[in-house]
Amino acid sequence: MAGPLSVEIPSIPVAQLAPWLFFAGLLGVLAIVFVGAEQGAFSVFSGTMLHEFVHDGRHLLGYPCH
Repeated sequence: MAGPLSVEIPSIPVAQLAPWLFFAGLLGVLAIVFVGAEQGAFSVFSGTMLHEFVHDGRHLLGYPCH
């Protein structure tokens, strides 16, 4: 009969994790702003193709678009 398994959880220093968390947060904020503002007052691309591509994401995030 084998004894209990011991699992060691590695510790990651905050100094190594902080840049990745900042980068992931920045990408998340940019994605929300892009989905929420594209084809509106701050439109980057012309036409409606991008609006239709992110349309359901707008509703999922609670942005009114029509």
